[in-house]
Amino acid sequence: MNSSNRVLRGTVVTVLAASAMVGPSTAGRAESSAESSRKGTARMVHRFTWVTQVKPTMKAVARTAKSRNKTIAYRLVSRRAWPHRQFRCLDSLWTRESNWNHRAYNRSSGAYGIPQALPGSKMGGSGGDWRYNPITQIHWGLRYIKSRYGSPCGAWGHFRSSNWY
Repeated sequence: MNSSNRVLRGTVVTVLAASAMVGPSTAGRAESSAESSRKGTARMVHRFTWVTQVKPTMKAVARTAKSRNKTIAYRLVSRRAWPHRQFRCLDSLWTRESNWNHRAYNRSSGAYGIPQALPGSKMGGSGGDWRYNPITQIHWGLRYIKSRYGSPCGAWGHFRSSNWY
């Protein structure tokens, strides 16, 4: 059982509903909380608890990883003071290359990770955790793109003309 199933299985949703106890003398008209406390009417809190048994689908888990990886990349692109247009180019490029999957592996070429480094071990210069850490892969990919193409839009332009970068 993976950790997300465990989390969902143990999730408890609590809903609080507050309602005023209104006596027969105030029926038919609204009463403010100040009036109710002065008259001595009590407020009652009802608590209902539901336990969920929903398992996430693999599609939902994958979408979460993809979104997380894109968010990481967006922050790192912003730190480089590249305009938003550069992130759009990077998004197009890495969506085509790996669909933002940090475990993507191309059997025919041996390329690995979000930036599809060839060989994947090249990313080892950015960190020993390059096989499973999207942050390390994104750092490496952005440095590669900067040194080889100048910017993500430069890499995307090359990819569109030659189908590789």
